Amino acid sequence: MKRRDLVRHLREHGCVLDHEGGRHTVFVGPNNRTSSVPRHNEIKNGLVRKICSDLGIPDPFWRD
Repeated sequence: MKRRDLVRHLREHGCVLDHEGGRHTVFVGPNNRTSSVPRHNEIKNGLVRKICSDLGIPDPFWRD
């Protein structure tokens, strides 16, 4: 998944930018849980699922 699509998904579900690290961006979820997003153009799907799980938001690949 493209990083910009992941960041858009995070923001749509109430996550906000906490701070920028050296190689990662840290987001805070709606329940005050944090997760870091690497600064790669492509992020593997397993890592995307882990980030969303850490933040307590729905998986972007899950469909009804």
